[in-house]
Amino acid sequence: MILIPSQMGRHNQRALLEHLRRTGTASRAGLAKSLGLSQPTVGKIADELLERGVFEEMERFPSNRSKSRVGRPARMLHLNRSKIRFLGLQLGVETTRLILLPLGATEEVQCAAEFKTPGNAKDWTHQLRMAAAGISQKSFWGVLVSVPGLVDERSGDILYSPNLHWTEKINMSSLIQNIWRAPVLFIQEERALALGQYAVEPDDGDFLLVDFAEGVGGAVMIDGKLYSHPLPISGELGHTPVTGNSRRCGCGAIGCLETLTSNRGLLKSFAAASPKSPRTWETFSHSIASHGIAPWLAETLDAAAAVIAGALNVLGIRSVVVTGTLAELPPAVFSHLSAAIVKGTLWARFGDVKVRTAQRHRYTGLVAAGLDRLVVPMDFTEEKFQ
Repeated sequence: MILIPSQMGRHNQRALLEHLRRTGTASRAGLAKSLGLSQPTVGKIADELLERGVFEEMERFPSNRSKSRVGRPARMLHLNRSKIRFLGLQLGVETTRLILLPLGATEEVQCAAEFKTPGNAKDWTHQLRMAAAGISQKSFWGVLVSVPGLVDERSGDILYSPNLHWTEKINMSSLIQNIWRAPVLFIQEERALALGQYAVEPDDGDFLLVDFAEGVGGAVMIDGKLYSHPLPISGELGHTPVTGNSRRCGCGAIGCLETLTSNRGLLKSFAAASPKSPRTWETFSHSIASHGIAPWLAETLDAAAAVIAGALNVLGIRSVVVTGTLAELPPAVFSHLSAAIVKGTLWARFGDVKVRTAQRHRYTGLVAAGLDRLVVPMDFTEEKFQ
């Protein structure tokens, strides 16, 4: 592909942005060396991004030089951490959260407001307006929305949400823009988690991220990019049918995996197996720590592992990152799940299959999406911040 000059400039801007997002801080000279660009080119781009408020600059003296000695300190660049640029909106089955996000965001961010997610659009919009009234900052470069279900991220349409069906019938983007006059970017929630995981640990390579919470979903990173294709559907592991499972899922089907491995599904199974125990997450966790993996839980984990191993075999990757509630239960749970995943993969016959847990990096992922599609988009049809 031949890039015209304007595209080349955008390409170089994105290269600087991506490198700085990975490394945290860097000097102009360090960026030029790492990216194979001339120092004047890097200097010009850095100055442009500084002027736009994307980068911040700080002075750092070499470690072997006292501040009292003569010499010019290095001028280090990093993503702007002092200004709130994005508003994050996390739409969950139980809770909706509003988060103030600088470009250099980590998971240690400020939750500006939260409320219980209502069961209809009218009440949700009312609650959102009330929450917005309590946020002093009114202007943002974009509103970054994490949503469950099947989402057309280009159009912003929520096509199908098994646990929040009311979201399928509204133009959520317009509702949000009536409150904040800013571009609205939708990111499917597991895809946001995968972007965040890659942003925090870019050496992970190709991986399948699987998150267990109100549902079960996944997202795939290959060559540093989210796996995408024409249909706005991927990673719907939770809606794989499990033989012998008679529970009805929110999607309308019978026997979906997530009716067993979601938070509610696990507690329902625990209550059935231990009717005299309180139906709480703490009691469930304590029971595992005290008595080990019960037979019903072993069967549930084996079912989840079979689905995940099948996905690895189809995708041709050998690394899994598990986030969410299964990663937070006593270690015996993950040990059983991990061993069962490895057992079900073909590649384990020839090489190593890695399965590990990680913290959720949802907000880092939202910012990564905002940087990619709103701040310095390569696709010139994308809307850029003003």
